[in-house]
Amino acid sequence: MLQADPIVHDYRDAKFPDRYRGVPYISGAECSHNCVLCADICPAGAVTKKPFSIDIGKCVFCGLCAQVCPENKITFTGNYHLASDKKENLIINEEAKSVNMQMASEKIRKYFGKSLKLRQVSAGGCNGCELELNALNNVNFDMGRFGVEFTASPRHADGIVITGPVTKNMAEPLEICYEALPHPKIVILCGSCAISGGIFQGSPEINRGFLEKNKIDLYIPGCPPHPLTFINGILRYIGR
Repeated sequence: MLQADPIVHDYRDAKFPDRYRGVPYISGAECSHNCVLCADICPAGAVTKKPFSIDIGKCVFCGLCAQVCPENKITFTGNYHLASDKKENLIINEEAKSVNMQMASEKIRKYFGKSLKLRQVSAGGCNGCELELNALNNVNFDMGRFGVEFTASPRHADGIVITGPVTKNMAEPLEICYEALPHPKIVILCGSCAISGGIFQGSPEINRGFLEKNKIDLYIPGCPPHPLTFINGILRYIGR
């Protein structure tokens, strides 16, 4: 019995439904006098008014800021290329319309450019990111066709993918997992909670010490990130 081709072939320029929220676009429209509706309603503190910007490392892409803005200053585009190697590149303003990203060093690209094995650690998240990471292995996205796969053991991995804000209970297991990875190794933060703490910022129940003392190689924003956001971020980082 013949079936339709389920694989997403054009993973770099896929078309998303209108309801998808990708890189926000900030127009040059002037805000009403002393209007702070967007900043006040943001549950993650991602909107800054002076100068106006949205930190997509904090943003949970709920769209409330765009809904309440009387000047239609904020709209969310279908651009799902959100990943970057630098946290400061995740700040979107009137000038920054997309997310810049540099490839990994020549050494990393030489080691992992054709085969990259990753170990994922759920460090206290809601499992939304894990659902999308699981989808990477299904027939639609089939990340394995690019030589990028998840492993069951950190000893067989080249990098670690962290989701969740890193709770106190997960701080030590995360350290143990990281130490078990052979060198060289990369660290990837997946989702707003991992990058900034998300809606859990400032909670006394999180411990982000690991993220402060170790180099982060790749930031993949989203709440949760779409599988194609993850695939494109990884491939761009390793020069594919």
